[in-house]
Amino acid sequence: MPQHRWLVEGVWTREGSVFKQLAIGAVLAAAITTTGGPARAQTAAAPAQTAAATETPKPNDYSDGKAWLCRPGRTDACAIDHTTTVIAADGKLSREPWTADPGAPIDCFYVYPTVSTDPTPNSDMSADPAELNVIRQQFARFGSKCRPYAPLYRQVTLAGLRRMLAPGGAVTLDKGVQYDDVRDAWNYYLQNDNKGRGVVLVAHSQGSFILNRLIREEIDGNPIQSRLVSAILLGTTIAVPRGKDVGGSFQHVPLCKSPSQIGCLITFASFRSTVPPPANTLFGKVADATMIAACANPAALAGGSGQLHAYLDSGGRTITNTGTPKPWVTPEQTIDTPWVSVPGLLTARCASNENASGYLEVTVNGNPSDPRTDDITGDIGAGANVAANWGLHLIDVNLVMGDLLDIVGQQAKAYTSKGGSR
Repeated sequence: MPQHRWLVEGVWTREGSVFKQLAIGAVLAAAITTTGGPARAQTAAAPAQTAAATETPKPNDYSDGKAWLCRPGRTDACAIDHTTTVIAADGKLSREPWTADPGAPIDCFYVYPTVSTDPTPNSDMSADPAELNVIRQQFARFGSKCRPYAPLYRQVTLAGLRRMLAPGGAVTLDKGVQYDDVRDAWNYYLQNDNKGRGVVLVAHSQGSFILNRLIREEIDGNPIQSRLVSAILLGTTIAVPRGKDVGGSFQHVPLCKSPSQIGCLITFASFRSTVPPPANTLFGKVADATMIAACANPAALAGGSGQLHAYLDSGGRTITNTGTPKPWVTPEQTIDTPWVSVPGLLTARCASNENASGYLEVTVNGNPSDPRTDDITGDIGAGANVAANWGLHLIDVNLVMGDLLDIVGQQAKAYTSKGGSR
């Protein structure tokens, strides 16, 4: 069984067993279910004390550059190498360069998922390896299409989730200092940086909970919505009425149906085709029988199946762990880039089953007769111990990164063609 490095009790440990990996998964799973995410279409949770101290936390000063992981025009967490080795099915390797676009016509505003290893209930405002890694995995590559903005925020930590789940505790991810910080960062950005530019909202997991509420309360149906190029909220469950694209969680932000559509939403939770959502799935469930879980497939927004343009960590790392991937090609060749792309290996379609009304079904099209790998890492657990109810949550964003960049590029052109950029 491959070894995994996992964050347990705020420190790195190395385990030959997946027990602690599953334990963390169980903590996060219970937190999401309790907050009404997948099980209740991610509606706003009931008011409850968050993991922060009982006294009201002092607001962050987002005029301080240290309060941001990424901002345009500086060397920070987004200024990293995204060179990629493209691995063809026949085993041939080619190199794909990457460059940021400092003159991008639109902006991207990102809220990261639960990754903090701080021992406190809510994180501090210092960027640790966990925050730097998630920027690397999920957001920095967007710098080729938009100006990047990523605020630090006092998110609920892994330790905070454990405390919330103790007897007498209460759980919420979209109320408390974590939401207040993101709202304050958003307002600072609008007042000082936006200057009328179009903006893409990007988030995953806890970040999607927070932006879900921000869109509902601050954007949906308000004048600022005219600047919304799109919202990309992954690793969550958002409700839409059966047979419709809008009217559930959001009243004026429909699902995206084409790459050039603007003001729309891309959302899904991913599962392997061989490990579909089980009865205890954490995603894809909506309590209201008139609603379903929204799914917009970035590889085929109009519907059907499409090839995923994934960017996977060459060393097997995800947003919270490092697995040991099989050799990318056989005989094994040296991969000296931080990322790999595997064209044709992965396809996806929006699907449903008896346990989930909407999810992204990912098929790995391995061919034992060719020299390229036949599988990918990204599950929570391994073998018989895979946490099926989580799906491919750890690589939701990596799986579709290339598709999202293509879409954002086309949306930027559509937005600017209507005179909506400066």
